[in-house]
Amino acid sequence: MRSIHVVTHPEASHHVERLVGGWHDSRLTPVGLRQAAAIARALRAEIPEEAGVEVVSSDLLRTRRTAEEVAGLFGVEPVLDPRLREKSYGEAEGRPQGWLDERFVPPPGAGDRMGHDEGVPGAETRAAFARRVYAAMDDILQGPCEHRIIVTHGFALTFVVASWIRMPFESLGHVAFRAPSGSITHLLEDDFFRNRAVMRLGDTRHLDGG
Repeated sequence: MRSIHVVTHPEASHHVERLVGGWHDSRLTPVGLRQAAAIARALRAEIPEEAGVEVVSSDLLRTRRTAEEVAGLFGVEPVLDPRLREKSYGEAEGRPQGWLDERFVPPPGAGDRMGHDEGVPGAETRAAFARRVYAAMDDILQGPCEHRIIVTHGFALTFVVASWIRMPFESLGHVAFRAPSGSITHLLEDDFFRNRAVMRLGDTRHLDGG
């Protein structure tokens, strides 16, 4: 059995300041810090006490701080992997969202969506973004640990889940798994059939009152 809980970081400063996130190193807000504690408690309650747990996180401040809160309850140190970062928006990062909205070129409904140029210098293509998340997942899943917690970002979660269900790279042009900030997604592989299930997606019930 392999169990993976995927956490999308909770409220960060770029959310409330209406700035473009991406690789902009925003911090958790006071609300986000309380939500990170609620995420940690929810995971500790769900994962068996005797289980060995590995925590792997994007290295950006908002995810790293979330991972530290979670890892602290499990008595482990988070492993930081920059390949789990959000999509890079190049020159738009840290700027007002309106700046990006004025320049953003949406992808076509058909054709080369993976290599599409969004019109912002330095921004990652969907293809480059997906490849690095897939590579991170390949490495994460090679280890023997049965219980893993991955702390990442909202858009990056799409490719974490797609990798888990072994979606071919050439099919990633339209896929989107929506998960709110501060959510928990549970992925499970059974011992008998070795099927890979998405047990729940973008769950935020633990944030009630958090």
